[in-house]
Parts: sequence; C-alpha cells; structure tokens
Amino acid sequence: MLSQVQAPNAPNKRSSPRREYLAIALVILLIAGIRFRLRAMPLERDEGEYAYAGQLILHGIPPYQLAYNMKLPGTYAAYAAIMAVFGQTAAGIHLGVIVVNAACILLVFLIARSLWDSAAAVVAGATFGLFSIRPQLLGLAGHATHFVALAALLSLYLLLRAFDSGRLSLFFSSGIFSGMALTMKQPGFFFLVFAGLYLLGGEWGANTPWRKRLKNFAVFAVGGALPYILTCLILLRAGVFQKFWFWTFSYARAYGSELSLSEGLHQFANRMELQKEHIGLIWLLIVFGMAAFLWDRKLRQQAPFVLGMLGFSFLALSMGLYFRGHYFIVAYPVLAMLAGAGVSAACDLMRRTTLPKVAAAAPVILFGLAFANALYAERAVYFAASPHEACREIYGINPFPEAIGIADYIRAHSDANARLAVLGSEPEIYFHSQRRSATGYIYTYPLVEDQPYASVMQSEFIREVESAAPEFVVYVLIDRSWLKRPRSDDHIFEWADTYTREHYSLVGIADGGNHDIYAWGQEAKEYRPRRPEVVLLYQRNR
Repeated sequence: MLSQVQAPNAPNKRSSPRREYLAIALVILLIAGIRFRLRAMPLERDEGEYAYAGQLILHGIPPYQLAYNMKLPGTYAAYAAIMAVFGQTAAGIHLGVIVVNAACILLVFLIARSLWDSAAAVVAGATFGLFSIRPQLLGLAGHATHFVALAALLSLYLLLRAFDSGRLSLFFSSGIFSGMALTMKQPGFFFLVFAGLYLLGGEWGANTPWRKRLKNFAVFAVGGALPYILTCLILLRAGVFQKFWFWTFSYARAYGSELSLSEGLHQFANRMELQKEHIGLIWLLIVFGMAAFLWDRKLRQQAPFVLGMLGFSFLALSMGLYFRGHYFIVAYPVLAMLAGAGVSAACDLMRRTTLPKVAAAAPVILFGLAFANALYAERAVYFAASPHEACREIYGINPFPEAIGIADYIRAHSDANARLAVLGSEPEIYFHSQRRSATGYIYTYPLVEDQPYASVMQSEFIREVESAAPEFVVYVLIDRSWLKRPRSDDHIFEWADTYTREHYSLVGIADGGNHDIYAWGQEAKEYRPRRPEVVLLYQRNR
C-alpha cells in the first residue's frame, strides 16, 4: 500500500542507510546513557505499583488478589518479565525501561523512514527520544504509557509492512500488538481502533478485492481481541475476575467521570505550558509539519495515516481528562513524526530557493541546536545530579527515597511472612520491603475520592487490615499520598489514628527533604520533625 501512495518525486530513502542508522544509533545511545546513569533512582508510586504486582506474579499470585487498581494487567506482566531478566531492584526495572524506550525510538524512526526521507526519520526518532525523558513530564520513570507506546508502534509498523507484502501473518501480528496496547492500559484501546480503521481505509484505497479486505481485517481483528480474551480467561481461572472487572471497568468508569470538561481543559492548558518549556522551536517544527500537508505532495499522501494517528493519540491522552505529564508519552510518537515532517518539508522548501545548496541543511542544523539546548536546559538532572538528587528535583516532597529506608528497616526487623499495611498511596514500600500487603488497597486515593464507591472501599480497607493484623503499619502524613478532597469521608483518618494508637508503637520516622533524617526505636518517639509531612512506621504491640 505504501508503495502505491509514495510521491513520485520522494527522495531516495535508501541512498545512505549506514549514515541514517548510525545517526539513530547515536541518539539511542545518548538517551539510554542518560537513563542508565540514573537507573538507581528511587521508584515512584506508579512504578511501585507495577513492581509490586509484578513481584507477586513472580511468586504465583495473580493481579487483583493482593493489589487492587483500575489499570489493566499488561504492564504488571511486563514488569514481571523485566524483573525476571534484570532483577527485582529499581536499577533492574530501569534497565528494562531503557530497552523499551530504545525500541520505541527505533520504531518511530522506522515508521517515519517508511513514510518520508531519512532526515525526517532521524529527526522523528531523536524528537521522541528527547520528549520521552523530560523530567517535568516524568518521562524518566517506567510508566505504563511507555509500554502502550511500544505495543502500538509495533502494531503500526507491522501493519505498514503487511500492506506492502499482503501477508496474513503480519496482519495477525499487528492485531496482537494492538490488543497488547490495550492490555497495558485502557488508552491503548484507541490505537487498536485506529489500526483497524486505517486497515479498512487503506485496503479500500488500494482497490483490494472485498473478500481479501474482509479476510485481512478479520485476521487483524482476531489478533486484536486475543490478548484481552486471554487476559480475562487467565484471571477467571485464577479466581480474581470479579475484582478485575470491578476495578478495571466499574471503578475505572467512575474515576474517569470525576472531572468536568472545563476542569479537564484547564488541566490540558497547564500541561501544554510545561510541554513548551525549553523546546519551543521543536514545537514550531511540529506545527510546521502539520501545515506542510497543505502544500507538500510528498507529505500529503501520508496525511490519512499521520493525522489519523494524531487524532487517536489525542483521544488516548484525553481519557479521564486528567492530562498528567506521563500521559503525553502516548502522543509523542506522532508528534515526533510531525517534527520530522516539518524538517523534511523545510529542507524541500530551501532546495527550491536560489540559495546555495548547503542552505537545505539549515532546518536540520536548527533542529540539532534545539535538541542540544533542551539537553543543556536539563543538564542538572541529566548529567550532574545523583539518582537521589534527581528524584528530589523531579518529585519534590513525595516520599520515594524515604520508602527505601522504611522498607529496609521492615525487612531487617521481620520475617519473610510478615504482613504490612501502608496508610497512603505508596505501593513501592511493599515492593522494596518484599512483604505482602495486608490489604489489596495499595493506593488510598480511591478511599477519599469524590466517587460513589469511596465509603464502601474505606470499610473494606479497614476490614482487610484488621483481619490481617499486620506486623507493621506505615502511615504517610503527606497530602500527595492521599489527595484528600473537600468532601472526602474522614472516617479512614479517624480509624487510622485510633487503630495505630491502640495496637501499635511508633518505631520509626522518615523526615525527608534536601537532607533525609531517619529516627528509629526510642529516638523516633522523642524526635521532633522539621515539618508536618513525614512518614511514620508503627510495629504491632506484642
């Protein structure tokens, strides 16, 4: 299909393959090097969730049995696979994310190369690599959106190859990876829909016989449905399907309807301000790339694919209208391709002028300067800060470094079968301590949200904790670990104060900041924190 829609005057993309592959290899090495230097950065809470659920999987415990959450379990399985290869540590997890990110960069490059010329392909890959590590958008962490992007890009790359070859196995494989994008996280659904619609549209435009069109689509659809169907069957057999369905459908629907459209648009505007910081020129290239579809024949013939991908990427980004920084990772592939298209179109325009031929390289040089400036602007995190310092720079008072110190104490003062309850949304403590949770509520956010299940969830949380009578209770007195609303049910806090006072003794305080302070045993009881935001560790009275 691509060979039928290529512009006749498109540059020869294969004239210097060594040069373009060397360029993208250097980009991958640079981005991977930055990530590798910071591989020991403490896990943040989303990573802690995936790591703990993956750790449970490696011990034969299915998702949704000891770890409730609304996300689909594909990322849990991906983390389990990463930890099986690289080890159950923060560094091991981040090594796996390096591989995932490198694969995404390469796939963005390969897709752009199949659409346009080598300059567009290298710029697209470099742009995605740069965008995917931006600290203020939490790109250095191993979020589910990295895995959604990888599965979606694999699906689209295989789909484009399937159009050229007509091989049913490629249509099926494309469907498989589209389905995997969904199982990684719900926004992946939109990439499954996009790939299916593009398949139908592309087949129609190529004048393929209707029977072959339906056959190709049916094979793709079977592949697309298979990962979710297998997930449901596995969880049904494991006896956790009811919990899975409640959390990933019923609660997820309630969570996704909490924000109004106006609140969502306000969040989007705020996030877009962060998007432009230090990379304004690259965003101009993205806009220029979109505008170039109006006059550039070479680009226009690929408009259905790129603009369709842009629209569905925005839908994936917009689920729930929260627009958190790492959600943008699912939109970065197509934005990177538009940056590549912008550079390619600008180079073509320069070739048509009376300026010296060397002027055609000016857009590439400008992009290189913008890329270098973005790296320089974040040099403190990328090249100077220690992993601990980088974590503080990015996440502020969030207790991710303290989670390691607290977990180390728990592991040293309890046996492997001891249970733990964290009053707060810090599942990374379960992972680091290698102790199982006394409750499936590894996040306490749902307990205080303005949603219809909140009070029932509080009662279940309390019942599970009291029934397990955990050896340790971690009480996180940091608002970001709760996000209490004005209309939140306060019963959980009243219970927590009473329960810890009657059954537990304070054995530790983690007072984080520029200089972390830990107080243990008797010292913890006498310690006066520097600020109210601390993490308390309680041990059950004997």
